[in-house]
Amino acid sequence: MPKHLTLAVILTAAALATGCRQDMHDQPRYRPLAASTFFPDGRSARPAVEGAVARGYLKNDIPLYYGKVARDSKEFVTDIPVKVDKALLTRGQDRFNIFCSPCHGAAGDGEGMVVQRGLKHPPTYHSDKMHQQPVGYYFDVISNGFGVMPSYASRIPVNDRWAIIAYVRALQLSRTATLDDVPPAERARLEASGQ
Repeated sequence: MPKHLTLAVILTAAALATGCRQDMHDQPRYRPLAASTFFPDGRSARPAVEGAVARGYLKNDIPLYYGKVARDSKEFVTDIPVKVDKALLTRGQDRFNIFCSPCHGAAGDGEGMVVQRGLKHPPTYHSDKMHQQPVGYYFDVISNGFGVMPSYASRIPVNDRWAIIAYVRALQLSRTATLDDVPPAERARLEASGQ
């Protein structure tokens, strides 16, 4: 057998052998929720095994993930469900300045840059109505949107939403606080400086 014919047979055999390969990315499968004749119930999507324990994204802490007292409730939580400390307020200020201040303004007064450009005026956080809203209301608005404000659930993680809310409450307090609200040690320092 001539050399070129032997080479042609080997190359043809190699090409045919690689054409019969089946990788994991090219395997028999059902499209999601397609019908199946393999299973007696006719479904290709299999239900969870009885007794299976969800892991990861269970979201069973209703106040934290939904801002409500119960999943199907319309009643909002009144207390922030995470520890409020300086680190949380600092994170909240950072996230507020990025996501909220363009519309609501750096002081939360509703005088953000978009208002200066002619877009709709958002509410000020310093009105009596907004002071009386529970923290869960703010969480719901950030998560689901309200009016012309879109949902920020895909952009702001849950803990950052609570950090923003804590910072908004600090902004509100900054406009209504009196000297009696200042801790005694800080009050003495303020009085000594003449402020």
